[in-house]
Amino acid sequence: MKHIEKLNLTAGTQVTEFIIMGITDNPGLQAPLFGIFLIIYLVTVMGNLGMIILTYLDSKLHTPMYFFLRHLSVTDLGYSTAIGPKMMVNFVANKNAISYNLCATQLAFFEIFIITELFILSAMAYDRYVAICKPLVYMVIMEEKVCWVLVLIPYLYSTFVSLLLTVKLFSLSFCGSNIIRYFYCDCLPLISMLCSDTHELELIILIFSGCNLLSSLLIVLVSYMFILVAILRMNTTEGRYKAFSTCSSHLTVVIVFYGTLLFIYLQPKSSHTFDIDKMASVFYTLVIPMLNPLIYSLRNKEVKNALKRTLMNLIKMHT
Repeated sequence: MKHIEKLNLTAGTQVTEFIIMGITDNPGLQAPLFGIFLIIYLVTVMGNLGMIILTYLDSKLHTPMYFFLRHLSVTDLGYSTAIGPKMMVNFVANKNAISYNLCATQLAFFEIFIITELFILSAMAYDRYVAICKPLVYMVIMEEKVCWVLVLIPYLYSTFVSLLLTVKLFSLSFCGSNIIRYFYCDCLPLISMLCSDTHELELIILIFSGCNLLSSLLIVLVSYMFILVAILRMNTTEGRYKAFSTCSSHLTVVIVFYGTLLFIYLQPKSSHTFDIDKMASVFYTLVIPMLNPLIYSLRNKEVKNALKRTLMNLIKMHT
């Protein structure tokens, strides 16, 4: 049985560390879960690093679509790494401790990458809209400068939001207990441990979370509405299939990612259960980053061909 040291705090006590409860406190599940999540994380790292390297090395993948895909892999790798390694250590450690500063750092980096991913997916939806609805001027509209603006703005914005929330939260006083009833440092479990007035902080989180999710989802929905209209207006079945195939991988990723987030945040409060929310969070923080490169590689001939070319070039270099 893992050792959990509960610290009873007063308003004046300075917290130096937190204890993370983790996914389960069942000692018989610790080793199997460690093995499962180690495999998931290794596949995530190999898949996303492979996609980043492949889209950088292969000249035929130097297009706006794969530029955004590279940054999607960066964000997937970023927020899974912010959570995964520490969570796996907690499966085998006797004491699931995380320092005050490391907890704040984990929260900040997770927020940066998860918010950026929302808007990278929106940028990819806009890219697919331009490719299908305005093919003749696609390379003019989606020039390199525009692509960089569409990724740099989300990175800068998410950094601002993340620092604002993290500094605001960790400038308040913790009291009562230092046990985080979750598997990583997240805003909601930490807020429940504050002894200061949290109304302002909760309002800030609600506004930013709602705006980020709804605005990015709106861009995706509007883009796909125009794409659907354009596909339906096409005269040939072959043209429709080709148009749909160019955005099928992205659409799959969007449905899985937003579907999980909406499942968590749009449930009636009365039907929320801690274990279901935790499992849904595990899915979007650790499983989805593994699935995204697999979806793009398995459903995309260009990626498969690029991988073959890269492997052949590496073999030739070593023979």
